[in-house]
Amino acid sequence: MEWKLFADLAEIAGDRVVEVDVEAGDTVGDAVDALLEAHPDLRERVLDDGGIADHINVLRNGRNVYHGEGLAEPLEAGDELALFPPVSGG
Repeated sequence: MEWKLFADLAEIAGDRVVEVDVEAGDTVGDAVDALLEAHPDLRERVLDDGGIADHINVLRNGRNVYHGEGLAEPLEAGDELALFPPVSGG
């Protein structure tokens, strides 16, 4: 399954799209763990006190997972995952 990374997260990981070894039936949390295992430099930016930092958005199919089951949300084939920090502009 693929993660789409934005802003400095893509820079840290070295790519905007990162493949992780999870499949349908696993959870969003499993996909986050796989991403951080493959790209440990992201840990400091993404995690805060062991959990996802409040300012990091985790989306499944364009919807923030915290509007649903959070990291326990099960994955389905074809899901689109995205991770991005807050974005501001002027």
